[in-house]
Amino acid sequence: MQIAPISPNSAVSGNYWQWQGHNIYYVRAGVKQPQRPPLLLIHGFGASTDHWDKNIAQLQETFEVWAIDLLGFGRSAKPNLQYSGNLWRDQLNDFITEIIGQPVILAGNSLGGYASLCVAAECPNAAKGLILLNSAGPFSDSKNPKKPNPIQKLIRSVLLHPFPSYLLFQYMRRPANIRKTLKKVYLNQEAVTDKLVEDIYRPSCDEGAVQVFASVFKTPQGETVDNLLQQLTHPLLMLWGSGDPWMNAKQRGEKYRQYYPNLTEYYLEAGHCPHDEIPDEVNRLIHDWVMSH
Repeated sequence: MQIAPISPNSAVSGNYWQWQGHNIYYVRAGVKQPQRPPLLLIHGFGASTDHWDKNIAQLQETFEVWAIDLLGFGRSAKPNLQYSGNLWRDQLNDFITEIIGQPVILAGNSLGGYASLCVAAECPNAAKGLILLNSAGPFSDSKNPKKPNPIQKLIRSVLLHPFPSYLLFQYMRRPANIRKTLKKVYLNQEAVTDKLVEDIYRPSCDEGAVQVFASVFKTPQGETVDNLLQQLTHPLLMLWGSGDPWMNAKQRGEKYRQYYPNLTEYYLEAGHCPHDEIPDEVNRLIHDWVMSH
């Protein structure tokens, strides 16, 4: 089955769902496929459903595709809460149960990968499979625990205070600085478009966005990736942008194989967000893997 080319006019209209009193934004594309589960796409930190536009445009030709803005991001509400993998796990599990109505294949990038892993491992009835793209999350390492150096401790203690974290947020969310950061984590500089910068900048203007940013420094470490992998029973596809400056993909991939040897993985010529940087290749790999399981 062929994947259709990306259409530049493939924007999908979204809807809102009330979850625990908060507005949650999501999109749905394609039609239900009785012979295969839907896909649920989950963005990374600071991103949104918009980051999956190129993937939805193609994958909707073969699959029912959903994407959701995690609480605190995109067009979803940004309440002043303690954000954590457990919170997003519960949000995604409830969304799958209440709105999609059947188990899904979860696909998550970065922070969204960690949230997806939490769902697939701890709410196994909600998932049929798991696709991780440069997935974030802590590994436990009892032999060589990494202690923050004094500078890191100082930065963390300063950013726990509202005013310094507000100043840093204001600096980081400037469109010029968003563009600069993206150019560091995308190998293909042409993929860093005005639309991409705007898609990340726009939600940062919402009420509550600064508190979500600050919560990153306050949230206690969640369940470790190795513990989650030891609970996982679903098929796992790992897609790595090998040029990611934020993580050593090869080294991290070895750790995933250590705890979950029965996985499929590919190392791609891309940075931290391969789904957006090289969508044709990522969409083809997702398509072929899902169709073979």
